[in-house]
Amino acid sequence: MAGDQLKVLNALDVAKTQWYHFTAIIIAGMGFFTDAYDLFCISLVTKLLGRIYYHVPGSAKPGTLPPNVAAAVNGVAFCGTLAGQLFFGWLGDKLGRKKVYGMTLMVMVLCSVASGLSFGHEPKTVMATLCFFRFWLGFGIGGDYPLSATIMSEYANKKTRGAFVSAVFAMQGFGIMAGGIFAIIISSAFEAKFPAPAYAEDALRSTIPQADLVWRIILMVGAIPAAMTYYSRSKMPETARYTALVAKDAKLAASDMSRVLQVEIEAEQEKVEEISNNKSKAFSLFSKEFMKRHGLHLLGTTSTWFLLDIAFYSQNLFQKDIFSAIGWIPPAQTMNAIQELFKIARAQTLIALCSTVPGYWFTVAFIDVIGRFAIQMIGFFFMTVFMFALAIPYNHWTHKENRIGFVIMYSLTFFFANFGPNATTFVVPAEIFPARFRSTCHGISAASGKLGAMVGAFGFLYLAQSPDKNKTDAGYPPGIGVRNSLLVLGVVNFLGILFTFLVPESKGKSLEEMSGENEDNENTTSDSRTVPIV
Repeated sequence: MAGDQLKVLNALDVAKTQWYHFTAIIIAGMGFFTDAYDLFCISLVTKLLGRIYYHVPGSAKPGTLPPNVAAAVNGVAFCGTLAGQLFFGWLGDKLGRKKVYGMTLMVMVLCSVASGLSFGHEPKTVMATLCFFRFWLGFGIGGDYPLSATIMSEYANKKTRGAFVSAVFAMQGFGIMAGGIFAIIISSAFEAKFPAPAYAEDALRSTIPQADLVWRIILMVGAIPAAMTYYSRSKMPETARYTALVAKDAKLAASDMSRVLQVEIEAEQEKVEEISNNKSKAFSLFSKEFMKRHGLHLLGTTSTWFLLDIAFYSQNLFQKDIFSAIGWIPPAQTMNAIQELFKIARAQTLIALCSTVPGYWFTVAFIDVIGRFAIQMIGFFFMTVFMFALAIPYNHWTHKENRIGFVIMYSLTFFFANFGPNATTFVVPAEIFPARFRSTCHGISAASGKLGAMVGAFGFLYLAQSPDKNKTDAGYPPGIGVRNSLLVLGVVNFLGILFTFLVPESKGKSLEEMSGENEDNENTTSDSRTVPIV
């Protein structure tokens, strides 16, 4: 294939790992660090928001967000993310990766700050403005998914491309952990400065007035890492694959990559024109030819990401309720508002430290050794096993002496989500589609994932409620309980195993080899593990 490939693209494919690779990982990765911080920090502060704005005088339990408000606060950023993935993914193929990359970062920075400046003091006003800014924060975050993946895959060499793209995604783990650590620091500082009694002792004084500052600070700090990388993003050259294959400017592509790789590269304008004039490659997105070549691949990437995110995000969003159920977080009335935030943040940080972060970096280490297909299959398989192992003997795990075992099993499901489909569903869509559709198709795949996240985020707020209406949280109808919710997630993960067979293996292959852009005929590249496309 190298003979048919443009020299500038071949130079990128065979380049040794250099400093610019690590620079690109850091620049793109800090966006994902911010994404994870912003998306997951809201689950830390929802209990605090309930205490501050929905306190019911005389109630035996602290105030909680009403079901519709909790669903909106937790899920509105996902709605924005889904819209951003589709819009910025499409825009990245139309205007270029670099131009759109800076836009997404500025939206993230501005809306991170604005989400902590929610106007007014009335619950309805505060929640409405918080939801408004978190929607647009999500919109910016959404753009980061297709652009970061596409830029990193188009810069990387084919030998270690999987590791580089998954390293960008792995920064999510540090973002989740950073959110928890920062919440621990802030809550500890406020608890030391403004001590307060537990809710059971004095309901009104248990939530200090300064608690209204705490959640705002936690949300606003997410703007800092994103702002720090804005200058670096603006200085990155456009990727050679976009410049040569989409913008059709071979001279600029060769010039940019000569500077990056520090080697002399010949511009091949005639070859670029020849490729662009090839009628077999002139099909449009969702055309009959596209569906013939890439239809099942797109179904594979969208379905697996959708199923993965139902499980992944529902776990994250109701993990504080699981910790309460098994006794890791004491009953709310035994703590003041700041102490409850501390305990929730500590639990999230421990899960991130013990399972989330190691899982991501295991993927980085092994993705170019055993391949994307194997890691995704292993991940979905063990997520299925551990979900059923948690769900079937659920009553056993709720006994005090078995709590640590539950947490270990729960951590292992997170480990295999991250050493598995959570990373591979991000990597593969950036490798298997033609350059002119790459960002768009990644955006569609990611948006499908966020649709799954919304199912998990909204659905499991209700599903995980106790079937006994006397044991449900205030304002919620009876659900199917945590045990049955875990059984449902086990089935979802099993479906992920089946749909993984639609996803091709891209280990060690060039992007043009995977997308068929090097071919002079109309035969699509296929993999022995994919269902033949007819």
